[in-house]
Amino acid sequence: MTNIYVGNLAYQTSSTDLEDAFGEFGDVSRAAVVSDRESGRSKGFGFVEMPNDGDAQSAIDAMNDRDLDGRNLKVNVAKPREQRTRN
Repeated sequence: MTNIYVGNLAYQTSSTDLEDAFGEFGDVSRAAVVSDRESGRSKGFGFVEMPNDGDAQSAIDAMNDRDLDGRNLKVNVAKPREQRTRN
């Protein structure tokens, strides 16, 4: 399973749009555009999970710097989420 970071998304790009775009390269387990909690507006990035690592690498190579909804995507393997402490 590979978790892929997708940055520089247009604000109108939906999770379904991401799933469709990455689905060209293989099965997509999950695709999600991250939204602001208060406004509900896209934060301009999202994540795609693909179960096949080879398909995921093909998708990363092909989708990085590719135009989607008028924006050139920044695509790479997602880094593990850092633990945050609450003050």
